[in-house]
Amino acid sequence: MAAPPARASAVLDALGDATRRELLAAVGAAGAEGATATELAAERSISRQAIVKHLQVLAAAGLVGAAKVGREQRYRLEPAPLADASAWLTSVGAAWDRRLARLAESTSRRTAP
Repeated sequence: MAAPPARASAVLDALGDATRRELLAAVGAAGAEGATATELAAERSISRQAIVKHLQVLAAAGLVGAAKVGREQRYRLEPAPLADASAWLTSVGAAWDRRLARLAESTSRRTAP
């Protein structure tokens, strides 16, 4: 099985953490307005600094973008990298489906009377 492309790998690595998955969902739920680290921290039991570190990992994977609005840094969802990871996962799943179908066909030929 081929390793995922770099962008898909970064996405999968970033989403490997439950807190980052939760933050990504929260940023996505904030819509076009986005969310600040302070707003995200207010809803969680972790510090704003920890939120910022998680957002930096998500940003490095391309999953969130940040824009300065006044004095605030607002984070918005960038869904395009999710498509890369999804495409790779789909190709891996399809490869396994083909292998399992060949195995089932081979097994049924051996057991047929």
